Amino acid sequence: MKKAMSIHFEKDSDRIVILSIDLKDAPTNILNNTLLDAFEDAVEKITADQEIEGVIITSAKRDFLVGTDLNWCLRASDPDSVYGMAERFKRMMRRLETLKKPTVAALNGSALGGGLEIALSCHYRVALNDPKLKLGFPGIKLGLIPGGGGTQRLPRLLGIQEALWLLLEGNKFSPQMALTKGLVDELANDLEDMVQKTKNWIFSNSFATQPWDSDRFQWPGIIGSPKTSEISKFWSIAPSAMNQKICGNYPAPMKILACVYEGSLVDFDTACRIESRYFTNCVIGPVAKNMIRAFWFQLNNIRKGEQRPAEIPPSTIQRIGVLGAGMMGSGIAYISAISGIEVVLKDLHKEIAEASKMYSADSLEEQISFNRIDNAKKVEVLSRIFPTDRIEDLKECDLVIETIFEQRDLKIQALQEVETNMQSSTVFATGTSALSIDDLAKHSCRPENFIGIHFLSPVDKMRLVEIIVGEKTSPLALARAFDYVRRIGKIPIVINDGRGAYTSRVFLAYVLEGMTLLAEGNYPRTIESAGTKAGMPVGPLALTDEVSLSLVLQGVEQFLAKLAQEENSLPEMPGIQVLELMVNELNRCGKKNLKGFYEYPKFQKKYLWSGLQDHFPSKKDLPQNELITRMLFAQAIEAVRCLEENVVTTVADANIGSLLGWGFPSFRGGTLQYINDYGIENFVKEARRLTKNYGPRFSPPALLLEKAKNNEIFE
Repeated sequence: MKKAMSIHFEKDSDRIVILSIDLKDAPTNILNNTLLDAFEDAVEKITADQEIEGVIITSAKRDFLVGTDLNWCLRASDPDSVYGMAERFKRMMRRLETLKKPTVAALNGSALGGGLEIALSCHYRVALNDPKLKLGFPGIKLGLIPGGGGTQRLPRLLGIQEALWLLLEGNKFSPQMALTKGLVDELANDLEDMVQKTKNWIFSNSFATQPWDSDRFQWPGIIGSPKTSEISKFWSIAPSAMNQKICGNYPAPMKILACVYEGSLVDFDTACRIESRYFTNCVIGPVAKNMIRAFWFQLNNIRKGEQRPAEIPPSTIQRIGVLGAGMMGSGIAYISAISGIEVVLKDLHKEIAEASKMYSADSLEEQISFNRIDNAKKVEVLSRIFPTDRIEDLKECDLVIETIFEQRDLKIQALQEVETNMQSSTVFATGTSALSIDDLAKHSCRPENFIGIHFLSPVDKMRLVEIIVGEKTSPLALARAFDYVRRIGKIPIVINDGRGAYTSRVFLAYVLEGMTLLAEGNYPRTIESAGTKAGMPVGPLALTDEVSLSLVLQGVEQFLAKLAQEENSLPEMPGIQVLELMVNELNRCGKKNLKGFYEYPKFQKKYLWSGLQDHFPSKKDLPQNELITRMLFAQAIEAVRCLEENVVTTVADANIGSLLGWGFPSFRGGTLQYINDYGIENFVKEARRLTKNYGPRFSPPALLLEKAKNNEIFE
């Protein structure tokens, strides 16, 4: 009886069975053994009842079903158990779809992963036309592949190439888009309409089979069979192209390709067993576990507000001030206005502020070109941005964010001018990533309302925001900053004031190690290749160009000045000489002035500057694995130092900050999870080897040594 409680079984007067998924003691429906038990009971009852005319599968919860139990995935280590669960799920749905009784999925909410696999095993799919409803296979973003037949039904329904695009991208689709692509067959206006449409289809189809169970089945978009030369050309290039894209770091995409290819050469049931084997391999492997831990559990905990003061009631930010109308200020104004917040955009000259507003206009025009918004929405958003040169206009703001140049005296002057013209309850946030929050707060008349909000560039594309708390920052100021960052759709991590922001420090460790390798005489192309092979989005030299060599140098100089002010010994940073030469002597400041480590010819692809050979002659080529190790260890060790110094206070913030901040490899799960995976003792041993060979920057911090001594991990 308890098993059946997770699925409501109802047979109506039309002899149609309605199965309503309702996983007990859970806020949403997920695929686990409890639900499979209930499904099996329901299928047994349907099989035994010859009078049933059809079956409708729907949900008693808001969502239909949103995937596999990720707690189970994280714990799973026995391949036989994982394989058994996948096969059990498939057998159950296979029995239902081969009963020849019409089965319809009534999708009243989102159907993701296993939820969509249930829907695909039905003969017909009707979805509620609700823009909040999403359908898709997002599991690849957590290192997983479908395990309930998705890699076999989807290609047979949509065609191989269209199915691969859906599976490999992991996108979620609205009902309208799902209808266009063929994921659903019909849309309903409301629940009553959906029930009627599902029944109408059942009444019109007393005998139902899946296309792939027909003797006359023809693969969509293919003349003949998948063995023909037409599709074989695709298979000859797809795996190598994919492997080149992921640098061999992500198993799931290659396993999806293998599932679809191998599955296309055999019968459907054999193909499903092939999928189960690849699914098992993904679930028990480290990559999926790292990605699930980071992008599901740790990220969701951050979103829920673990670092937000619980005692402060939620606040609704109505109006903010943005001080400084440069690129950073323009981006903040745009994302705030599109989130429904009024923005006072203040600069020394009103015409500069008005020109800055054009950034929002251009961004909105781009949204219109992609049919994401209409012109009315553009007008509405722009109406929320008020360019001004009057500091008095900041008076009614709930929050003021300063984005002017990274110069201490200028920021202090701006702070004091604004504080005399704003309400006592207004929170003032500086956008600095290098200057001390506590030092700036000394010049505030309300230091309890002073905080740091560090946006990453470009503001509208980067998901992470660092909220920097000073010694005197109040819980109210932190809560308001946190609420604002969540309101604009960003991911907030909370850090303490220290020698630079967390992301800036660890980012510097990566790019400076790349420049150190260049100064040592390693080939630039080899360095860049090692960076991407390690899993970074781009090599360290290209990334420095994107950020700007002059800005990186400025950050390094401020970091060193902070250490000198504290009378601390300066760390070994051999890459600085490369920066100084490139910026101060060669005037090569990066992409912004079209010359840095790379050349940027108009209308052509960038390429490494040939002059690097003159200034940093290549005289050796360390093994690629050694370059990768140095780049990753430099970042991980600096992350530990930040945790040790209480700059970053939680493992989740450190990991998510690294993944979303500068692109630490997703498959590694973040800087600290990389150490866990490596093994703490092994990591310490390797760090000591690197210290001996390359310098004290690799010396393991005391916190790391303590973890190794106590056989603990970062959690």
